[in-house]
Amino acid sequence: MYDQLVHHTPKASDGPKAGDGPGVAVSAGSVGSGAGRGVVAEQLGKRFDDLWALRGLDLHVAPGTVLGLLGHNGAGKTTAIRILTTLSAPTEGRASVAGFDVVHQPFAVRRRIGVASQQAFENRKEPPTLDLEPDYRDRAESAVRRLG
Repeated sequence: MYDQLVHHTPKASDGPKAGDGPGVAVSAGSVGSGAGRGVVAEQLGKRFDDLWALRGLDLHVAPGTVLGLLGHNGAGKTTAIRILTTLSAPTEGRASVAGFDVVHQPFAVRRRIGVASQQAFENRKEPPTLDLEPDYRDRAESAVRRLG
């Protein structure tokens, strides 16, 4: 399914390290418990007719973790992201983001995440810039300082 899950946690962690392979888990609690308020998937799967695009994904990501999904074409990376961002419903399994179920509480999930797909930046001649009003700039800088 996934060739490798790579993650970096800003804080010291006794969890798995980059290169540990499929099924890498950083404890964040279980689906529905809200414990940890990270990203949790248990036996997540998505089927399109007779084709399984994703099957049996178990993922536990602690809050504040930067996670990269690496895998060959067709491994299910995009499908997993679409489910975790509430753009697609799973065929099997359960998932939560920030303690909210992606199927039963999609609006709560969406209020707590931000997604910028690669297509948003393709075919640009210059790198994207973000121009903010002074008040928003201060708030953004404050959030960056808090998150480290």
